[in-house]
Amino acid sequence: MNLACSPPTNTARQVAWLQVVTLAWMLIECGVSVYGAISAHSSALLAFGADSFVELLSATVVLLAIVPSFPLTRDRAARLTGILLFVLAGAVALVTFLAFVSGVTPKTSCSGIVITLAALVVMPVLAWAKRKTARLTNNRALAADAVQSATCAYLAAVTLAGLAINAIWHIHWVDSAAALLALPILVIEGRRALRGESCGC
Repeated sequence: MNLACSPPTNTARQVAWLQVVTLAWMLIECGVSVYGAISAHSSALLAFGADSFVELLSATVVLLAIVPSFPLTRDRAARLTGILLFVLAGAVALVTFLAFVSGVTPKTSCSGIVITLAALVVMPVLAWAKRKTARLTNNRALAADAVQSATCAYLAAVTLAGLAINAIWHIHWVDSAAALLALPILVIEGRRALRGESCGC
């Protein structure tokens, strides 16, 4: 039996556990981010919340891919998780454009600062665990999902910087600039995920 293609039960459980933890955290992260974005009129925080939602969908796809009775192959799951990164890039671009056009002035968001700080701790750990398990099991879908977790940590850092600068110095355009900084990494990692290169990045 090829263990790379058919991982043992305990490995499948490890993948499932990682995705369940991801789902639980993403529900919290998405809820707090969207609430903070609406209350503070922050496009960067809304982009971060959109990332949390896409990560939530991605974790669900990977979880369904390991269910024997569910008709979703790993290659298809990997493509879906890669596509989700492009969806996120489009969402970030749209939100930022609307913020510029509407001239909305973002306010200080304490909840946004707290959730992005927490994400800077949680997401790198999850990304590392997913990459490690993906290499052991040759699971491309989990590898692509690990990229999204790492991207979430990157976005958390960018969003936190934008929120902190706006809170301290009241430089409002930094919020939209922080959202725009996410676009290149999202596009690059989306292409890598679609090609199945996430394990080695």
